[in-house]
Amino acid sequence: MKPLFKRILAISAVALLAAGCAAPKQVDYAAFKQSRPRSIVVLPPLNESPDVQATYSMLSQVTYPLAEAGYYVLPVALVDETFKQNGLTTAGDIHGVAPAKLKDIFGADAALYVTVTKYGTTYMVLSSATVVTASAKLVDLKSGETLWSGSASASNDEGGNSGGGLVGMLVTAAIKQVVNSVTEAGHTVAGVTSQRLLSAGRPGSILYGPRNPKYGTD
Repeated sequence: MKPLFKRILAISAVALLAAGCAAPKQVDYAAFKQSRPRSIVVLPPLNESPDVQATYSMLSQVTYPLAEAGYYVLPVALVDETFKQNGLTTAGDIHGVAPAKLKDIFGADAALYVTVTKYGTTYMVLSSATVVTASAKLVDLKSGETLWSGSASASNDEGGNSGGGLVGMLVTAAIKQVVNSVTEAGHTVAGVTSQRLLSAGRPGSILYGPRNPKYGTD
């Protein structure tokens, strides 16, 4: 079995290397730079995962990198209550509201639409990993045009196993399963995903906003 494990580890290493060498996505920022949004309303994320916590876990995380990037982000509690007052209680219904209507209600320059495709922990014999994957798009509320889109993923198992043979791998997996089951592992990983998805200053990322000193340099 030892050669088999070596082969699996070798394949994993190649996969990680390929992922690390992937070319950054080419983004056309012409519409973004013309729109110059200053304020953003974040809509409750669509949840395509089986975990019911995904929507509000991501919603509570995505505002931080946007604010750090230099945008005024409308308070999510106020936005959520406003939707409820207007009879909109599900993310699907909210995402279906016309951009012009969102502009009338909130007065923001742009809206962030987020979709969570993976959220939760997968348990296997030799490992367990909590993975959160999400995509997002920023839409101009005046024109309805998409200014930017991207996706990101994070896992609490990105470092892989640190050795110790089969027994060590089993012990590590058992400990991780216990930790993931008694802690909000998904919420923590969602924070990493949000940072990767919405932090400015990287190839393919959103542009800096007017509240950031680097505004206009990207």
